Amino acid sequence: MKKILASILFMAFVVPMAFAYVAPKTKHPEPIYAKIKVHCTQLSKIGQIDVSDADNLTRSRWSVGTEGLDRNYATFSKYKEYLGPLGVAWSRFQSGWAKCEQKKGVYDFAWLDECVDGAIEQGVKPWLSLSYGNPLYCKGGTTLKSTVWTDEPTMKAWRNYVRAIVRHFGDRVTAYEVWNEPDGQKANTPAIMAELLINTAEVVRKENPKAKIYALGLAAPNCAYIKEVLDILKSRGKLHLIDKVTFHAYYPNPDNATVAMKAFRNLVQSYRADLEVFHGEVGCPSNYEYGHAMKYNEWDEYKQAKWDLRRMANDFAMNIPTSIFSLVDLQYPNLLQSFGLVRMNLMHEPMYKRPVYYAVQHFTRLLHDGIQPVELKHTAFHNREIQSVGLANKSGEMVGAMLWFSDLVPTNTLDKDNVSIILHNFAVEDLVYVEPITGFVHDLGTILTRGANEGDATSETVSDLRCAGLPLWDAPILLIKRSELKLQ
Repeated sequence: MKKILASILFMAFVVPMAFAYVAPKTKHPEPIYAKIKVHCTQLSKIGQIDVSDADNLTRSRWSVGTEGLDRNYATFSKYKEYLGPLGVAWSRFQSGWAKCEQKKGVYDFAWLDECVDGAIEQGVKPWLSLSYGNPLYCKGGTTLKSTVWTDEPTMKAWRNYVRAIVRHFGDRVTAYEVWNEPDGQKANTPAIMAELLINTAEVVRKENPKAKIYALGLAAPNCAYIKEVLDILKSRGKLHLIDKVTFHAYYPNPDNATVAMKAFRNLVQSYRADLEVFHGEVGCPSNYEYGHAMKYNEWDEYKQAKWDLRRMANDFAMNIPTSIFSLVDLQYPNLLQSFGLVRMNLMHEPMYKRPVYYAVQHFTRLLHDGIQPVELKHTAFHNREIQSVGLANKSGEMVGAMLWFSDLVPTNTLDKDNVSIILHNFAVEDLVYVEPITGFVHDLGTILTRGANEGDATSETVSDLRCAGLPLWDAPILLIKRSELKLQ
């Protein structure tokens, strides 16, 4: 009897205490990032980029994804502290009609208030994607595969919802996107999407004339699809309703998207010269994914950091603003997605900042709004394809260059090749070498020479810069004027 009583007491008091114990939070190691820092370059390190100035940045070209909160795939309060220090200007939220209106005609924006106000507190401006339906009015409206309705009762309910949300947020939200990846669903014809766009944009314009309107979060730079939509808007005199056209370009080799993106922009601006394009969602997984974009590729955290930087570098070169997907991993019903700049666990808690977080953080400091892309020609003595873009200040003065291997999908190789390369008409002095993933700044030593060598037909002016043994890899590096940097 005593043994039974003792067992009961053990189960009643000791076991619950064991399960209730919560280990103290500790900083998780970042072994991947540590290894990258060790393998950075053989050049002499002279400093590191200062990332303490997020509140003072001019940074309007950069955005980060804070999606999935409408479907409870993440918890904003658990990761919002990572948003401000990243150095982006904008964050994209999905507005969640089904989450905001769970009883017909009754709107509860408390959860979205927390997100919007939390982003603003972090010094980041929210923009809302008005996307996905509501099962109160239409079938299957809470899933990513929801299609757009065509019946008037649902459209009326949608207009009421849009009116309510724009009124509620007022000046706190100044940009609205209409839908997300409609071209991924056959049922979402261009005609249907044009109708949704017009209905939505007219309500937004009436309630907040200053708000910007983005269309349509296309799954790709889909020229055929957007042409039909724009043709309809033009024929009905509605082109004035939109300010930007948003698209997503998930290419395993990010450089391969350039041709399609340029064609897309040219098409869009043929309808209205001031109609901008915006890379409204794009990113890379950090491990093998069996669902979503770029699935069935052997990604890892090394490749992810390189991929996201190349995407940002390409978009910068084309003067196209970018929103990186996403700030954190999202817990989808079928998997914990690995696109996050911050690794998360199944409790929606941050584990550690991946190398890509630091990479984006450094890029927002390097490629702020005071730096603009300019054409830069080069001659390389190497078997790899190299992409180069010049960096100029607001006065148009050349202050640097950005270079990377562009021919292949990013690898997890950490070593760099020493490349002989000539940068033509590049008369920038006092250059330093910056590796953006680590943020390390290095002295270039004696690997730079100015002007032509005797008998060298490839370099003909004194403004040409010859680099002998410049460390390059399949992610951007920068040669930049020392005075343009703020170091720790």
